[in-house]
Amino acid sequence: MASDEVRTTVIVITWRGRAHIDACLAALSAQSRPHRTLVVDNASDDGTAPLLAAHPDVEVLRLPRNVGYAGGLAAALPEVATPFVAWLNDDAAPAPDWLEVVEGNLSRTPTAAAATSVLLTPDGEVQSTGVRLTADGHGADATGTGAVFGFCGGAALLRTEVLREVGGVPAEFFCYYEDTDTAWRLRLAGFDVVRTEATSTHLHGASTRPGSALFHRWNEGNRLLTLLRCAPAGVAVRELARFAAITVLLPWRKLPHPPPNLRAALRLRVLVKVALLLPAALRARWRIGRAARVSRREVWAAWAGR
Repeated sequence: MASDEVRTTVIVITWRGRAHIDACLAALSAQSRPHRTLVVDNASDDGTAPLLAAHPDVEVLRLPRNVGYAGGLAAALPEVATPFVAWLNDDAAPAPDWLEVVEGNLSRTPTAAAATSVLLTPDGEVQSTGVRLTADGHGADATGTGAVFGFCGGAALLRTEVLREVGGVPAEFFCYYEDTDTAWRLRLAGFDVVRTEATSTHLHGASTRPGSALFHRWNEGNRLLTLLRCAPAGVAVRELARFAAITVLLPWRKLPHPPPNLRAALRLRVLVKVALLLPAALRARWRIGRAARVSRREVWAAWAGR
């Protein structure tokens, strides 16, 4: 097929993905739509590099250090010249018609800037149909059939120029919440996120361990940063104050076996991270608000708690 038919660059972020990235690349090779595949290798030291070299149809951007999923996406975005850009985890294996379905849905929905996928477990159970916004500002997996607030970054398609216009990808997040933050900014800019039936099998947590202390540090810190950047001021201040208050009270609760997210030391590290990144977050908040076509209150009222 002619090169001008290629409308999507699929960005695959990998770090020590040797055990599972072959399945991802094989699934991309079987797609019914032509596309460009760009793998961002986050300085893998497990033999991923020679494995990627064995795929001549795959372009590789090898980074000198691990900058995480968000950092890898941010590094790759300047290399994208196609109208659409796909985000794909290296432990995801999309169905052969995945790209055809998400491209079709996004192409015929001019008000939308992103299209979700249905992520399935290896057993075929629905893991995610997108992201919902909870009443306290968490971005959580949606699993129903209704409209979604945002897309899950494990397998999604976005309009490249719109992504750039709303500020790209927050590289400082490292991983987690880069999708929720981006969905917030797209909606503030007046765009929709369209839910599709495109499917992808997802191992989930092949590179990180959900529920681990490190997971909770990234997750909790990036949730607060997303709220500071995108949410109504009252919501952002309330949730930051609540997080700090719970942290202060934890030593007196004497929980016998607290989960990582209820350990005072971990939460203090989250607060330190947020404090260090607060000036940048507030500058981003100003830029996001200045460009917004929909108010933060409107987006929150429409989606929080649904």
